[in-house]
Amino acid sequence: MAEIKQSANKRKPVRSKLPANSVRDFRNLLDKALSATDDHGRKWVDARWGCYAFYDYDGEPIYVGQTNEKLRTRIRRHLTNQRTDAVAMRILDVFEVADMEVWPLWEYEGLTKKEDPQGYELARARLDAVEYTAYLQAIKTSRFRAILNEKIPPLSDVTDLPLSERFPLISKETREERGHPDVRIARRAETISRLAAVAHERGEVSDGLRRVLVIQAVRLAYISAARLAYVEGRAEPSASAIDVQGLVGTVLFEPSDPQGRKDKDETESEEGRDG
Repeated sequence: MAEIKQSANKRKPVRSKLPANSVRDFRNLLDKALSATDDHGRKWVDARWGCYAFYDYDGEPIYVGQTNEKLRTRIRRHLTNQRTDAVAMRILDVFEVADMEVWPLWEYEGLTKKEDPQGYELARARLDAVEYTAYLQAIKTSRFRAILNEKIPPLSDVTDLPLSERFPLISKETREERGHPDVRIARRAETISRLAAVAHERGEVSDGLRRVLVIQAVRLAYISAARLAYVEGRAEPSASAIDVQGLVGTVLFEPSDPQGRKDKDETESEEGRDG
């Protein structure tokens, strides 16, 4: 009876304390980023329309996306709820995300397709152009000249990007733990294995998923080669030693659908709200 009474009096742990320290650190910094405000007092991620990008531990761009639901909602779906195809299918590994950048489009707040169909289509074209420009910028700054988007943004005219803000999402302690090359090599190999399993088990997958599999393999090969060079006392190898476009073809547009819209998971419902 005493044991039953003692068990009944034992309190359940607070849910927020259950994750590992590195996960809690990540979520705390994410919450801080989601609460950050611009010079007008607006939270950067409260914009309904906008684009975003994720960067890895080397500052390497790895993913660019867009939303017309709300930046906050879309980013949370990627990084905490992990309910997007990009994360669920192991295209994007949340453990590799060290920074994020957002480009809000405040001028379209309150715009709806029902009330202003023409304005809505113009806004969609602008959103596509901003995403494509941010994507090209990521490709240009990437040492591999390629990132992990399964679906390349619709081919659009290059445009001026709106004001953006970049936020760190990992603490010094997390960087020391997860940023060690051997940890990242093991994690990246696991990610590739899971992504390959998706291709195997589903059988019919997009061309883009298979392209990402190659790019992830390139990223694994490079970080492994850099680690080998380090332990042998040699200079870090050049990423140009790997011809990514020679392996995957163009990454400037989707060969099968250059002007196409994204699938349902990639393009949010205009009536969506932050949950």
